[in-house]
Amino acid sequence: MKKTVGMKFLPRLVLWLVVGFSSCASAETLRLVANTWPPFNDVNLLNNGLSSDLVITALKRAGYASAYFQVPWARVLHGLQTADYDIVVSAWYDQERTTYGVFSEPYLVNRIRFLRRHGSDQQFRSLKDLTDASIAVVRGYSYQHDFDADQSLLRVPVIDFSMGARMLAAGRVQLTLDDELVARHYFQYELRGIEQDLEFLPKPLSENGLHILVRRSHPHAEEIVQRFNEAMQAMREDGTYARIYRAHGLAAALEGQTGEAQE
Repeated sequence: MKKTVGMKFLPRLVLWLVVGFSSCASAETLRLVANTWPPFNDVNLLNNGLSSDLVITALKRAGYASAYFQVPWARVLHGLQTADYDIVVSAWYDQERTTYGVFSEPYLVNRIRFLRRHGSDQQFRSLKDLTDASIAVVRGYSYQHDFDADQSLLRVPVIDFSMGARMLAAGRVQLTLDDELVARHYFQYELRGIEQDLEFLPKPLSENGLHILVRRSHPHAEEIVQRFNEAMQAMREDGTYARIYRAHGLAAALEGQTGEAQE
């Protein structure tokens, strides 16, 4: 009789254990970390920036609570390796990083694009088109390997994108360049009004997918990545992804943001 009663309630007990284990795994508060990189990550922006907003929303949908930390980039990667943090919010793919982290699918694309003055006939189809152009570049930045290594290009060093854009608008250089979303962010704030004098060239210099990077030592790293990927895809399909872009004033950059890019 006792054996019969035990067997009767065994399926219910197994179900409780499975649900309980799943709940414990997702009830953990994941420690997210990023460096200051507007408009993607910045505590002074709406919901800590575009990337932070997308990632935190997707993780919440996947059943994870999270806490956000913002530190210099060197501490971001070091903190992931020492288990001070669980997830890097915004990371480009790098083979070396796979030794200590698990990458998600890319959730947006960073496109480095040239800008010219309205009315200019300057084109960019290949680096040969840039031979006679003066180009404002931020001192110390790496844009793309072939571009950075081409000694025939006339580079004009500037302290930041804002300075380069102002020089371009004033006709002091013929081109400048930056990540499209970074440039559009500047046009909303520090460079408000100047965007009407400038335009993006169609062809990007480079494209890189932006991922989350989950520390490999986390016991549920693969599960977190899988659930994040599924939640992000659902956000694209139900319009949440686009709504977040619009909330950050970046709807103009939505076209082509499938997450696919040349790595």
